[in-house]
Amino acid sequence: MDRSDVGALVQSAADGDAAAWKALVEGLGPLVWSVARAHRLSDADAHEVYQTAWFRFAQHLGRLREPEKAGSWLASTARNECLKVLKAARRWTPTDDPQLLDRVSDEPTPEESVLDSEEAAAQSERVRWLWQEFEELGERCRQVLRVLMASPPPSYQEVSAALGIAVGSIGPMRQRCLRRLRARLEARGAA
Repeated sequence: MDRSDVGALVQSAADGDAAAWKALVEGLGPLVWSVARAHRLSDADAHEVYQTAWFRFAQHLGRLREPEKAGSWLASTARNECLKVLKAARRWTPTDDPQLLDRVSDEPTPEESVLDSEEAAAQSERVRWLWQEFEELGERCRQVLRVLMASPPPSYQEVSAALGIAVGSIGPMRQRCLRRLRARLEARGAA
């Protein structure tokens, strides 16, 4: 088809001329098919691309800036649709292989992702409460617990030397401080 003929047919088809539309489909249809076939699509996918390209063309028929380049427009649209189909096919590959069908995915489901996110938020909130309540403990309790939380944990002799507490008092003091912290968290409903 000559470009000037295509431009005139596009204008006529946009004005509602069914014969012009039929002439466009007959003249440019092989071009659209060749694009779909060049991408090695299945028959069903090639038909889908063909129909989608023409559907998009019909949607834009009255708005084409260069009606004489309708063939280029259709080829480009068909190519884009082919790429969409190929991309979707990579995500979903039909199989009847039982080993693949029985495989458990490493990817979390959307529901698992939401639950994980909610659990992470709840855990973050609990940690924030813990540190708020920790800061409300007396200075001596905070010192003892901070030193005992070090990694690697220091020996009681090292704690005694660092804080000036008798070795025999460190364990009972640690228990009292943790009991106070637990009581504060339970009062808050966070324990």
